[in-house]
Amino acid sequence: MAAPTSQQPSVTEREARQVAEAAREQGWRKPSFAKELFLGRFRLDLIHPHPQPAGEDVRRGEEFLAKLRDFCETRIDSARIEREARIPDEVINGLKELGALGMKIDIKYGGLGLTQVYYNRALALVGSANPAIGALLSAHQSIGVPQPLKIFGTQEQKDTFLPRCARTDITAFLLTEPDVGSDPARLATTAVPDGDSYVLDGVKLWTTNGVVADLLVVMARVPKTDGRKGGITAFVVEADSEGITVENRNAFMGLRGLENGVTRFHRVRVPAANRIGPEGAGLKIALTTLNTGRLSLPAMCVGAGKWCLKIAREWSAAREQWGKPVAFHEAVGQKISFIAATTFALEAVVDLSSQMADENRNDIRIEAALAKLYGSEMGCLMADELVQIRGGRGFETAESLAARGERAVPAEQLLRDLRINRIFEGSTEIMHLLIAREAVDAHLSVAGDLIDPEKSLSDKAKAGAKAGGFYARWLPKLVAGPGQLPTSYGEFHPDGHVDLSGHLRYVERSARKLARSTFYAMSRWQGKMETKQGFLGRIVDIGAELFAMSAACVRAEHLRATGEHGREAYQLADVFCSQSRVRVDELFGRLWHNTDELDRKVTKGVLGGSYTWLEEGVVDPSGGGAWIADATPGPSKRENVHRPIR
Repeated sequence: MAAPTSQQPSVTEREARQVAEAAREQGWRKPSFAKELFLGRFRLDLIHPHPQPAGEDVRRGEEFLAKLRDFCETRIDSARIEREARIPDEVINGLKELGALGMKIDIKYGGLGLTQVYYNRALALVGSANPAIGALLSAHQSIGVPQPLKIFGTQEQKDTFLPRCARTDITAFLLTEPDVGSDPARLATTAVPDGDSYVLDGVKLWTTNGVVADLLVVMARVPKTDGRKGGITAFVVEADSEGITVENRNAFMGLRGLENGVTRFHRVRVPAANRIGPEGAGLKIALTTLNTGRLSLPAMCVGAGKWCLKIAREWSAAREQWGKPVAFHEAVGQKISFIAATTFALEAVVDLSSQMADENRNDIRIEAALAKLYGSEMGCLMADELVQIRGGRGFETAESLAARGERAVPAEQLLRDLRINRIFEGSTEIMHLLIAREAVDAHLSVAGDLIDPEKSLSDKAKAGAKAGGFYARWLPKLVAGPGQLPTSYGEFHPDGHVDLSGHLRYVERSARKLARSTFYAMSRWQGKMETKQGFLGRIVDIGAELFAMSAACVRAEHLRATGEHGREAYQLADVFCSQSRVRVDELFGRLWHNTDELDRKVTKGVLGGSYTWLEEGVVDPSGGGAWIADATPGPSKRENVHRPIR
């Protein structure tokens, strides 16, 4: 067999975008609340009344949550995990016995068959006990082997692998490489066809669960040849295959129990029967898997918010300054209000998105992405506010607090643990671009050729005619709507409760304003629109706030209708929407009044060396080594630190 020829592909910016575009789901076969929102259409009917789980799903879900809660309270020692930087094997084996590896796997394969709603509630619960355990279970089920096989696997693959995934085998997802992050067009790991197998060569970085995994989902590039499409392709790979070496267990500022490593493949033979889907479908499989898989991160952020609220309440009542509990000083009280309101809204977003995923009536690709973006950002803010409320004790470790006789509250650990969520499964910056692409999809479908500099004049003429018809019908609808009628959404102002109808009218008006702003920007910048990442990020952030406001109001009304803390839910929704409106108004102002152009000039100056004088007067404590580690294919020269848990 020939030696591997894997090397970093050289691609242009346009080629990279084409690869990403080809991996997108091109059509919209089902309605999407968030997509309509970005188009200026407030389709409240798509989310209200709040969808409900089936009775049997609730029974099984609550039964498992009770068992999991007992396990978390009696078997998980979070301080030990933090201290030893490792989840004890007996904890992982206990989770296996509990069936936690198979929460999302169908009962017929030995799983628990939980709905997305209860899967997420389970992650919020176990993540509150220790976020590294939540990350292990999430990486295994949300992006590891079970989810892509559930959607794209053959029956034979499901029969072979899912029973193992449900009870015994931990799985991992391997896409990232030392020099490949969110730009998969440069993927260097290869899978060369050889008879009835493929031969894998390459190096994968940040392989969450990779250190302890039994099965891997690996993304590799199949060479294009005559009669073979090739392209980035997904494979199920046995982690103990000959030629696989886990070369390093990585350590991070948070999630110290995370089993994340560097994995090298050297002439690893994988049966063709283990290929998931056709050649070239790997990125589409990854993105489709993430449509619901992304909900796991905001679910754990909900759990973090609930814990922040509990600690803030207890501490702020016990701690007195200037004659009264610190909670009653406005500066602290505002932080507590923010944590309470944001936790309520974030739980509303996750529960609503999860239930829509379970019902499969709506396309939730934007909703899930917004939930991930909003949850990861707000989770970090809530943890930061808790540290501030705790003061010096918030900065002090739980171990140190306990050593001097105080309650071991791991506030600083939570802040460190949550920080990765703004990077995991698509950084905030990448999520902005991904969501923005979906948000302007309708515009690009009718006017894409019009703003494409490489299209011919005849193509542009055809696009102009098509766009003219679309905008002639669409733009007039952005002028007026129910948000301008004082009686709209009256069911959200029941007797004896605060009025939420005004907030929904604000959402409807703002959705139309958002759509008008997007249209104006496309008209102004045309083909350069994709480079205006600051503008696009603010557009997405406005949409995220509007979605969260909508979800909060719908959840409050549902809780009122079912008699579950309705009055308090209305109060929380009201304060959240009031806080959110302040943020939305600021974001709208910053669409056109910002420092984006000045920032670009300074950035060029920094990279050009104009400000190196500003760096004088310090020393750099960084160690030596390359900025990006060498990932040249070949046999490993390192010890294999792979340690499957039995």
